[in-house]
Amino acid sequence: MLHRPVEPSQFTSLRYGERLAEIGAVPSIGTVADSYDNALAETVNGYYKAELIRGPARPGPWKSVEDVELATLSWVHWHNTTRLHGYLGDVPPLEHEAAFYAATGTDHTEVDFPTLEPL
Repeated sequence: MLHRPVEPSQFTSLRYGERLAEIGAVPSIGTVADSYDNALAETVNGYYKAELIRGPARPGPWKSVEDVELATLSWVHWHNTTRLHGYLGDVPPLEHEAAFYAATGTDHTEVDFPTLEPL
C-alpha cells in the first residue's frame, strides 16, 4: 500500500490553534486543533532559511547541529522582539504589542526573556 508522504512544512499544534482562537482568527481550512493556514508558517520558515541558514547572517559553514540550534534561538528571539515589521508601522513586535495593550487598557503580563548574544 502506498501512502502519500507527510509534508514537513505541515504541522498540527494545539497551542497555535488556541492562540488563533484567542485573537479571534477564523479558520480558513481544517478542523479543530489543525493549523488554520500553513501560509504564515511556510513564509516564516522560508525567510528563516533565506536569512539565517543560507543567507548573509550565516557565520560560515555550520559545524554541528548545536551551532544551528543556538543560531536559531538567537534568530527567533530577534524575530519576535526586535525586528522591524512594515505591517506594524516599522516598529518591533514587542513594542507594538506593548502599545496595543497600553491603548486598550488590557491587563497583560509580559514575560521577560534574557537577551541572547548573537553568534
